[in-house]
Formats: sequence, structure tokens, C-alpha cells
Amino acid sequence: MTNYARMYRFGITPWERYGKAAGTGIAALLDREEADRSRPLGRALDLGCGRGQFTPELGRRGWQAVGIDYVPAAIEAARRKPAEGTTYVVGDVTDLAAADLGTFDFFLDIGCFQGFQAEQRHAVGRGVTALANPAATLLMLAFGPTRLRSRIGGVSQAEVEAAFPDWEMLDVQPAETAGLGWPMNRTSPQWYRLRRRN
Repeated sequence: MTNYARMYRFGITPWERYGKAAGTGIAALLDREEADRSRPLGRALDLGCGRGQFTPELGRRGWQAVGIDYVPAAIEAARRKPAEGTTYVVGDVTDLAAADLGTFDFFLDIGCFQGFQAEQRHAVGRGVTALANPAATLLMLAFGPTRLRSRIGGVSQAEVEAAFPDWEMLDVQPAETAGLGWPMNRTSPQWYRLRRRN
């Protein structure tokens, strides 16, 4: 797994640059998530939220948004940004039960799941499933597997599905690569949308 704590310490956060470049596309995906939902939207969990790049947007849209990340410095930075309806927790996404978060209607994962080994990915899947309300959805951005996988992460659709056996794959579509930089822009990143089976 990538050492994100070290990357934050040295100010290396290429995923934040991507979030800015792909903001319009991400907004459209969030619009789709909300289109068929009644108000209030419910609770959303931003997995591996980092310094809170996307969590405040969830709160602005009307979700009761919670961001979780295992890097304390990232969570401290996130908490310094004023964001109504948003809370942050230092915690491990491979052990969500330990964080005592309650249940959720929507999960957002932008580049977190892809950085784990198989056992950890399955732990994430079990944890998310345990916290998912009926018909909850998950929106995940992940690199495809490449020979650089050990350094930058990446997963296949089959690996996503294997970690979430109680979920239905609703949609898979290519993600924008603007803002990723080399070699991440060569990883064929995908957006996966899943729904918890009742």
C-alpha cells in the first residue's frame, strides 16, 4: 500500500490536482447519485477523504457527510476548512467497525480502495457492506491494474466485484485522465457504481 502519511508530510498529493481538473465530471456523477433520491439525502461516507477535498461538496449538496482517513495530519487539515454538515474521523477504512460511524446511504471512494492488497480490499468491502443501509450506493474511482500497480495501485472490475459480493454493479465508465499526470494517466481509470442488494 502507498505510504500516504509520508506523501502528505512531503506535500506530494497528486490526487488533489486530479480533483480540481476533473471537478465538472465528478459533479455530474454526484448529480446522478442524487437524481432519484428523496430529500433529505441521508448520510454519506467519503472513504480515504484525505484533506477533505470532496467531503464538503457532499455536505453542500445536502448529505450528512462524514470523511474518514487514517492520516491524522490530513484529517486535521480537513477540519480547518469550514463545511456545514460535515464531520471528519481519523480511522482505518479496512476496519470501519472500529470507527463506530453508524450507517450510510452513499459511499464515495476516490482513489482509496485501489491502493490495497486483496485481503485489505475484502476488509473494506465487508466494512462498507456492514454500514450500508438497504439500497445504498457506492461510487468508486480506481486505476486499472498495470505493471506499476505496486507503486500507484490499481484494481480490475473483477477485483472490485469480488470485494463487494453483496452489491450489484450498476455502471462502469472510463474516468477523465486530465490532471492525473504520468504514469497515472496510463492506468485506464474507471468509475464504478454499485448498489447494495436488499
